[in-house]
Amino acid sequence: MSQDAKLFSRGKVQELRAELQNDKKDKGFQRKKNTLKKIVANMTMGNDMAPLFPDIVQCMGIQVLEIKKMVYLYLTNYARSKPDLVKFTMDGFLSDSHDRNPLIRALAIRTMSYISVPAVHRALLDPLRHALKDTDPYVRKTAAICVAKLFTHDRKLVEKEQFINSLRDLLADSNPTVIANAVAALTEISEKSENIQLRLNLVIANKLLSALNECSEWGQTYIIEALMYYVPEQSADAEILAERLVARLQHSNSAVVLTTIKVMIYLMNYMSNPEIMETLCKRISASLITLLSSGYEVQYIALRNILLIIQRRPAVLKNQVKVFFCKYNDPIYVKLAKLEIIYRLASDGNYEQVLAELAEYATEVDVDFVRKAVRSIGRLAIKIPLASDRCITVLLELVATKINYVVQEAIVVIKDIFRKYPNQYEGIIGSLCQNLDALDTPEAKASMIWIIGQYADRIENSDELLEDFVFTFLEEPVEVQLALLTATIKLFLKRPTAGAELVPKILKWATEQVDNPDLRDRGFIYWRLLSTNPAAAKHIVMADKPPISTESETLDPAVLDRLLLQTGTLSSVYHRSPEIFIRHTKPKYLSDSPALNPAAKKSYQESLEIAARRPPPVPETMTVPKPMSPSTVTREPTTAEESPRHSTAEPTHSSFQDQLPQETESAVQQEVYRTSSLDVDDQPAVDHDDPYAALSSLDPSGFYGHQQGNYQSDEPQPLSGMIHHPGNYSLI
Repeated sequence: MSQDAKLFSRGKVQELRAELQNDKKDKGFQRKKNTLKKIVANMTMGNDMAPLFPDIVQCMGIQVLEIKKMVYLYLTNYARSKPDLVKFTMDGFLSDSHDRNPLIRALAIRTMSYISVPAVHRALLDPLRHALKDTDPYVRKTAAICVAKLFTHDRKLVEKEQFINSLRDLLADSNPTVIANAVAALTEISEKSENIQLRLNLVIANKLLSALNECSEWGQTYIIEALMYYVPEQSADAEILAERLVARLQHSNSAVVLTTIKVMIYLMNYMSNPEIMETLCKRISASLITLLSSGYEVQYIALRNILLIIQRRPAVLKNQVKVFFCKYNDPIYVKLAKLEIIYRLASDGNYEQVLAELAEYATEVDVDFVRKAVRSIGRLAIKIPLASDRCITVLLELVATKINYVVQEAIVVIKDIFRKYPNQYEGIIGSLCQNLDALDTPEAKASMIWIIGQYADRIENSDELLEDFVFTFLEEPVEVQLALLTATIKLFLKRPTAGAELVPKILKWATEQVDNPDLRDRGFIYWRLLSTNPAAAKHIVMADKPPISTESETLDPAVLDRLLLQTGTLSSVYHRSPEIFIRHTKPKYLSDSPALNPAAKKSYQESLEIAARRPPPVPETMTVPKPMSPSTVTREPTTAEESPRHSTAEPTHSSFQDQLPQETESAVQQEVYRTSSLDVDDQPAVDHDDPYAALSSLDPSGFYGHQQGNYQSDEPQPLSGMIHHPGNYSLI
């Protein structure tokens, strides 16, 4: 056991106090050092050493740096719990802040800035003001960070004492480390303050770049990050700064490289020369490829950032898809990130190479990876029309393997391919129908049911296939129930004789035995449509589907530019704006300038609109309204006589009504009719020569702006602006 390891044993406060108060001759204060080490060790283990506070204060007068560090560490830890005793430390702090040793001077002001006690903050003002102008650079760099620390404790005090101006003066300091710390402090203050904004001019920006070579790697990161606060007024200024930054792309530290890439992509928004931008994209590509040779954790960070970069700057990593081919020993999170990039980089010129690689991945042993690979093959067919035939061939080969999870994913993506290329690949439906027993996931079942319903007139036994699914209707997830309900209606509209038995059964279950409101509402809507106007129902349910495109897979340009301003941070890994998962974070936007290029200008305008729609910050204290008294609550009408929208008109199409289960006017159904359907007597007058006007009038969600369900896409849609997937955050 080492000497230090012996210190980590539980000590009693009385024994430690006795050792501190021992007046025996102590050469070099060795005994006090050992006692203080024991105290620090007990603090580390979670033992309460607060009763020793007065005894520790008496040790502040010992002018030994090692003892000073341990004493100040103790004071930092316990000063907040002993605010009444902190006043006895003031003389020691003030004395040390004027010590001849710069290390002790810096240690004193650093410790005072860590103590969150107002009395210490006030006592720190004069020593901090002198430290910012100290002759020793070590003290100045420490003082710069202390200003930022004090700002977190008392913002008004820092602004009142004009410490911000002192930090700005340090940007012109002769020592690069002082400059880096001043930049770090100003950046942190700017991000936390609503009324303090850091802005750099060209002179200061060039001064910061000149200090890069002599800074540590973290100092370089702070300085390069600060260049984001410089807004070029001319394209030439942005090009010059970017050229001076190029050398940092070869740095050994990944943080420096990613920060440099972030600033260069930011500066490209203010450039007009396409040749220079293309050259910079090539330089960025080389540095990103180099990052992929780092550890897996760094690789993952780089890959997640690459996904954003290639959406905004397609020239980056162009024709470099081979670099992202997965290795056998890559962890799954790296493989999945690479898979997404491979799909993004696929083009008309390399799709055969990409497809061969994806087909190889689909035979791996990792189930999640195989599922993603199969899905990527389907997405590739949708993205590149030239590749659709080859992708279908590969998918059929995978279906022939009879591996359950492979067959399921193949059917899911083939459904999307059918929507992208209607009436082109229907010949493979027979092969798909032979694998119904392999379907056990809701998404795969829903996809197969959609295919059967969509092509019910071309599948001879479509009614029998749907009937197999109907047996377990009440046990299926809502996703499958919705698909089965719509597919059954399609079957009846295309083949009335074949679907006559299934439709009444499904509608009765959906409206009477199911608790899900979406499913129940859709059942009532279909029921009412078929009862009143089957022709209109056919127009609505069988309407042409909007073609699937890959545009929805890319982020909105304004959101993308905001995320690129966060390159190298958690925001760029999550692909979420930081204000979503970190409170009190200021969003970053591009700044307007005469040099801002047209594409970035459009993104800037969209960012202004987003900022205008952002709700004001919630105050820390809110007044909760008093509950309403029962007499002031307005009661909703619940009966036919009370409800102005209720109608007792009977459906006019008795030929189909005879096949439907009898409607019972239960309270639940009355509520559904009152809130979700448009009664026959309440329908507005329409031009019957215009089928689109008729469809609009018969749509029970028409006066909600189609927000409660778009029946052309056969998918219920949430109200706009709501977060509708648990755990997912929408970028509003």
